Amino acid sequence: MSFHEVSLPARLAFGSTGGVERRTEVVTLGSGFERRSTPWAQGRRRWLIGASLRSLADMAELVAFFEARRGRLYGFRFRDFMDFRSGAPGAMPAATDQAIGTGDGTTTQFQLVKGERVIAKPVAGSVIVAVDGAPVEAEAEAATGLVTLNVAPAEGAVVTAGFLFDVPVRFDADRIDVTLESFDAGRMAAVPLVEVRV
Repeated sequence: MSFHEVSLPARLAFGSTGGVERRTEVVTLGSGFERRSTPWAQGRRRWLIGASLRSLADMAELVAFFEARRGRLYGFRFRDFMDFRSGAPGAMPAATDQAIGTGDGTTTQFQLVKGERVIAKPVAGSVIVAVDGAPVEAEAEAATGLVTLNVAPAEGAVVTAGFLFDVPVRFDADRIDVTLESFDAGRMAAVPLVEVRV
């Protein structure tokens, strides 16, 4: 997959709207009952950004970022300020926030997760790991979310982690519209972003 390990500057996303979407297929039977199913194991996040930008400099920076990603072609990192921590909103990450695996005496690599959601883009330097509640040395790959422990946890030992993370996204349009309202100000139509699987 084509992905650039760069982050959208946070100030360009202030005023964004978004959330989680699910795909549910509903079939109404002749009896009036329904059958519901979903092809997605996890929700997918979407946002609209840029609509609150007024400065021509900020708009130009967003357009340049869009051009560097070639519209929808390349993914990038996005900080969802509603959900970017392993623990509770506002709390600093703790090494016991999320269970990421159970030791078997030989495995040293574990994937970061938050609940059932795979976290593939942790913030570099933010990952802290514990085994059965005791902090341990570990390295986290910022591009994949794989954590490698220096020593394999004993069989049955619970491996946990705390971290900050970004969401892998792409632009969901190949066009950005800007309206010039004065010499130094303008208005930008909302630009859609969609989460991608990496």
